[in-house]
Amino acid sequence: MHIVVVGCGRVGSELAMQLSEEGNSLVVIDKNRDAFRRLVHFNGRTIHGSGFDRDVLSKAEAGQADALAAVTRGDNTNILCARIGRDNYGVKNIVARIYDPQRAGIYMKLGIPTVATSLWTTQQVKRWIIPTDDSVEWTDGTATLHLVERIVPDHLAGQEISHFSIGTHVRVVGLIRGGHGRVDIDGLFAQEDDVLEFVVTLEGLGELHDLLKVPEK
Repeated sequence: MHIVVVGCGRVGSELAMQLSEEGNSLVVIDKNRDAFRRLVHFNGRTIHGSGFDRDVLSKAEAGQADALAAVTRGDNTNILCARIGRDNYGVKNIVARIYDPQRAGIYMKLGIPTVATSLWTTQQVKRWIIPTDDSVEWTDGTATLHLVERIVPDHLAGQEISHFSIGTHVRVVGLIRGGHGRVDIDGLFAQEDDVLEFVVTLEGLGELHDLLKVPEK
Protein backbone atom coordinates (compact mmCIF):
# COMPACT_ATOMS: atom_id res chain seq x y z
CA MET A 1 0.00 0.00 0.00
CA HIS A 2 1.04 3.59 -0.63
CA ILE A 3 0.19 5.73 2.42
CA VAL A 4 0.55 9.46 3.04
CA VAL A 5 0.94 10.64 6.65
CA VAL A 6 0.51 14.38 7.25
CA GLY A 7 2.19 15.38 10.51
CA CYS A 8 5.36 13.96 12.01
CA GLY A 9 4.74 14.47 15.71
CA ARG A 10 4.70 11.62 18.20
CA VAL A 11 1.66 9.93 16.70
CA GLY A 12 2.56 10.54 13.06
CA SER A 13 6.14 9.34 13.42
CA GLU A 14 5.10 6.22 15.36
CA LEU A 15 2.47 5.40 12.78
CA ALA A 16 4.82 6.00 9.84
CA MET A 17 7.60 3.85 11.28
CA GLN A 18 5.24 0.99 12.08
CA LEU A 19 3.64 1.03 8.64
CA SER A 20 7.03 1.31 6.98
CA GLU A 21 8.36 -1.69 8.89
CA GLU A 22 5.32 -3.65 7.69
CA GLY A 23 6.45 -3.11 4.11
CA ASN A 24 4.16 -0.28 3.00
CA SER A 25 5.22 2.64 0.81
CA LEU A 26 5.22 5.75 3.03
CA VAL A 27 5.45 9.50 2.50
CA VAL A 28 5.48 11.76 5.56
CA ILE A 29 4.69 15.48 5.23
CA ASP A 30 5.46 18.11 7.86
CA LYS A 31 6.06 21.88 7.90
CA ASN A 32 8.90 21.45 10.42
CA ARG A 33 12.03 19.80 9.00
CA ASP A 34 13.26 18.95 12.49
CA ALA A 35 10.20 16.77 13.05
CA PHE A 36 11.61 14.16 10.67
CA ARG A 37 14.30 13.37 13.25
CA ARG A 38 11.68 11.26 15.02
CA LEU A 39 11.75 8.79 12.12
CA VAL A 40 14.47 6.56 13.51
CA HIS A 41 13.53 3.38 11.66
CA PHE A 42 11.93 4.45 8.41
CA ASN A 43 12.27 3.44 4.77
CA GLY A 44 9.88 5.94 3.20
CA ARG A 45 10.15 9.51 1.92
CA THR A 46 9.75 12.82 3.72
CA ILE A 47 8.48 16.08 2.22
CA HIS A 48 8.84 19.46 3.87
CA GLY A 49 5.65 21.47 3.39
CA SER A 50 1.95 21.78 4.10
CA GLY A 51 -0.36 18.79 3.87
CA PHE A 52 -3.05 20.77 2.06
CA ASP A 53 -0.68 22.24 -0.53
CA ARG A 54 -1.59 20.66 -3.87
CA ASP A 55 2.03 20.71 -5.10
CA VAL A 56 3.16 18.95 -1.94
CA LEU A 57 0.43 16.34 -2.22
CA SER A 58 1.32 15.75 -5.85
CA LYS A 59 4.95 15.15 -4.88
CA ALA A 60 3.67 12.70 -2.27
CA GLU A 61 1.79 10.87 -5.06
CA ALA A 62 -1.51 11.36 -3.29
CA GLY A 63 -3.33 10.48 -6.49
CA GLN A 64 -1.95 6.94 -6.21
CA ALA A 65 -2.32 6.68 -2.43
CA ASP A 66 -4.38 3.91 -0.88
CA ALA A 67 -4.71 5.80 2.41
CA LEU A 68 -4.07 9.17 4.06
CA ALA A 69 -3.79 9.97 7.77
CA ALA A 70 -3.88 13.63 8.86
CA VAL A 71 -2.33 13.76 12.33
CA THR A 72 -1.02 17.29 12.80
CA ARG A 73 -1.75 19.34 15.94
CA GLY A 74 -4.52 21.37 14.27
CA ASP A 75 -8.10 20.16 13.87
CA ASN A 76 -8.81 22.44 10.92
CA THR A 77 -5.61 21.41 9.16
CA ASN A 78 -6.38 17.73 9.63
CA ILE A 79 -9.93 18.04 8.34
CA LEU A 80 -8.82 20.11 5.34
CA CYS A 81 -6.09 17.61 4.46
CA ALA A 82 -8.52 14.72 4.77
CA ARG A 83 -11.14 16.41 2.59
CA ILE A 84 -8.62 17.34 -0.11
CA GLY A 85 -7.24 13.81 -0.07
CA ARG A 86 -10.73 12.36 -0.46
CA ASP A 87 -12.35 14.87 -2.80
CA ASN A 88 -9.43 15.97 -5.00
CA TYR A 89 -7.23 12.89 -5.06
CA GLY A 90 -9.78 10.13 -4.56
CA VAL A 91 -8.01 8.58 -1.57
CA LYS A 92 -10.44 5.96 -0.33
CA ASN A 93 -9.17 5.31 3.21
CA ILE A 94 -8.71 8.51 5.22
CA VAL A 95 -8.70 9.49 8.87
CA ALA A 96 -8.23 12.79 10.70
CA ARG A 97 -7.03 13.34 14.24
CA ILE A 98 -9.35 15.63 16.21
CA TYR A 99 -8.53 17.34 19.50
CA ASP A 100 -12.08 18.56 20.13
CA PRO A 101 -14.21 15.41 20.63
CA GLN A 102 -17.41 17.40 20.07
CA ARG A 103 -16.34 18.00 16.50
CA ALA A 104 -15.66 14.33 15.78
CA GLY A 105 -19.31 13.37 15.36
CA ILE A 106 -19.92 16.29 13.01
CA TYR A 107 -17.08 15.31 10.70
CA MET A 108 -18.07 11.64 10.78
CA LYS A 109 -21.45 12.67 9.41
CA LEU A 110 -19.63 14.45 6.59
CA GLY A 111 -17.97 11.17 5.71
CA ILE A 112 -14.59 11.92 7.28
CA PRO A 113 -13.57 9.29 9.85
CA THR A 114 -12.06 10.96 12.91
CA VAL A 115 -10.52 9.86 16.18
CA ALA A 116 -10.45 12.20 19.17
CA THR A 117 -7.06 12.66 20.84
CA SER A 118 -8.25 11.14 24.12
CA LEU A 119 -9.03 7.89 22.29
CA TRP A 120 -6.15 7.92 19.84
CA THR A 121 -3.90 4.93 19.35
CA THR A 122 -1.83 3.78 16.40
CA GLN A 123 -4.05 0.71 16.08
CA GLN A 124 -7.16 2.88 15.75
CA VAL A 125 -5.80 4.92 12.88
CA LYS A 126 -4.59 1.74 11.18
CA ARG A 127 -8.12 0.37 11.40
CA TRP A 128 -9.34 3.22 9.18
CA ILE A 129 -6.53 3.38 6.66
CA ILE A 130 -5.99 -0.38 6.47
CA PRO A 131 -9.47 -1.89 6.89
CA THR A 132 -8.11 -5.43 6.56
CA ASP A 133 -6.15 -5.05 9.80
CA ASP A 134 -6.64 -8.22 11.91
CA SER A 135 -6.00 -6.71 15.34
CA VAL A 136 -7.80 -7.94 18.47
CA GLU A 137 -9.17 -5.39 20.96
CA TRP A 138 -9.65 -7.63 23.98
CA THR A 139 -9.17 -11.28 24.97
CA ASP A 140 -10.81 -13.02 27.92
CA GLY A 141 -8.84 -14.73 30.67
CA THR A 142 -9.06 -18.13 29.00
CA ALA A 143 -7.78 -16.75 25.67
CA THR A 144 -10.74 -18.37 23.91
CA LEU A 145 -13.00 -15.33 23.33
CA HIS A 146 -11.92 -12.16 21.56
CA LEU A 147 -13.56 -8.77 20.99
CA VAL A 148 -12.69 -7.29 17.61
CA GLU A 149 -13.76 -4.23 15.60
CA ARG A 150 -13.99 -4.31 11.84
CA ILE A 151 -15.00 -1.70 9.26
CA VAL A 152 -17.71 -2.88 6.88
CA PRO A 153 -16.07 -3.32 3.47
CA ASP A 154 -17.79 -1.64 0.54
CA HIS A 155 -18.80 -4.89 -1.13
CA LEU A 156 -20.80 -5.94 1.95
CA ALA A 157 -22.61 -2.62 2.48
CA GLY A 158 -26.36 -3.19 2.29
CA GLN A 159 -26.24 -6.58 3.97
CA GLU A 160 -28.40 -7.08 7.04
CA ILE A 161 -26.10 -6.84 10.06
CA SER A 162 -27.38 -10.13 11.49
CA HIS A 163 -25.87 -11.87 8.46
CA PHE A 164 -22.40 -11.02 9.80
CA SER A 165 -22.96 -13.49 12.65
CA ILE A 166 -21.77 -16.77 11.14
CA GLY A 167 -21.78 -20.31 12.45
CA THR A 168 -21.04 -20.86 16.12
CA HIS A 169 -17.83 -18.83 16.26
CA VAL A 170 -18.73 -15.26 15.17
CA ARG A 171 -21.34 -12.95 16.75
CA VAL A 172 -22.04 -9.28 16.03
CA VAL A 173 -22.66 -7.52 19.35
CA GLY A 174 -22.58 -3.82 18.47
CA LEU A 175 -22.35 -1.10 15.85
CA ILE A 176 -20.59 2.26 15.65
CA ARG A 177 -22.16 4.60 13.07
CA GLY A 178 -21.63 8.33 12.70
CA GLY A 179 -19.54 8.46 15.87
CA HIS A 180 -22.20 6.78 18.03
CA GLY A 181 -22.27 3.22 19.35
CA ARG A 182 -25.35 1.06 19.72
CA VAL A 183 -26.27 -2.53 20.56
CA ASP A 184 -29.88 -2.46 19.27
CA ILE A 185 -28.90 -3.72 15.83
CA ASP A 186 -31.74 -6.12 15.01
CA GLY A 187 -33.12 -5.38 11.56
CA LEU A 188 -30.42 -2.84 10.66
CA PHE A 189 -28.48 -2.95 7.41
CA ALA A 190 -24.75 -2.30 7.16
CA GLN A 191 -23.53 0.94 5.61
CA GLU A 192 -20.14 1.99 4.27
CA ASP A 193 -17.77 3.08 7.08
CA ASP A 194 -19.83 1.33 9.76
CA VAL A 195 -17.71 -0.26 12.46
CA LEU A 196 -19.02 -3.61 13.69
CA GLU A 197 -18.15 -5.08 17.08
CA PHE A 198 -17.71 -8.86 17.11
CA VAL A 199 -17.18 -11.48 19.78
CA VAL A 200 -15.36 -14.41 18.20
CA THR A 201 -13.59 -17.61 19.16
CA LEU A 202 -10.08 -18.36 17.96
CA GLU A 203 -11.56 -20.28 15.03
CA GLY A 204 -13.90 -17.37 14.39
CA LEU A 205 -11.02 -14.97 13.73
CA GLY A 206 -10.21 -16.84 10.54
CA GLU A 207 -13.86 -17.18 9.56
CA LEU A 208 -14.43 -13.45 10.05
CA HIS A 209 -11.37 -12.61 7.97
CA ASP A 210 -12.67 -14.77 5.12
CA LEU A 211 -16.11 -13.18 5.36
CA LEU A 212 -14.84 -9.61 5.11
CA LYS A 213 -12.05 -9.98 2.58
CA VAL A 214 -12.52 -8.30 -0.77
CA PRO A 215 -13.13 -10.82 -3.57
CA GLU A 216 -10.39 -11.13 -6.16
CA LYS A 217 -11.23 -9.62 -9.51
